[in-house]
Amino acid sequence: MDSNTLDHLKSLHVSAIDARNGYQEALEDADGKGMTPLFRDMISLHEGNAAELARELTKANEIPDDKGSFMTIVHKTIMDVRSLFNGLDASILPGLIDGEKRNLSKYDDALKDGKMPADISFLLRSQRGKIESKIVEMQARNLSS
Repeated sequence: MDSNTLDHLKSLHVSAIDARNGYQEALEDADGKGMTPLFRDMISLHEGNAAELARELTKANEIPDDKGSFMTIVHKTIMDVRSLFNGLDASILPGLIDGEKRNLSKYDDALKDGKMPADISFLLRSQRGKIESKIVEMQARNLSS
């Protein structure tokens, strides 16, 4: 696996960890109210994506970083502040949708790499599709609220 592919996998893995951590913070702050089911779904989605990416990194003799990046702190802080002032109800959806669209763009960047092995490309397309489906669900929920 070439270094560009590895860099993309590392970046996507860290982004999945960061997103998962942000949703975990939101779940804790929600106290079983508001968007709790969505937060659980998104934790599961990003945890699964991170695990799949970690397996690919491990196969390439790389050690996955399961801590995330500085963005974990940013995501957690945003959720804490939103929880304090507005609660974590449907009003949070536009921000979540925006964040997930940024995740999609990272997948798009990775998938532009012409040297990416077919199995990795298939994995990334599958993960991207799952995120895109959740965005559609969130947009529908946002319109109905």
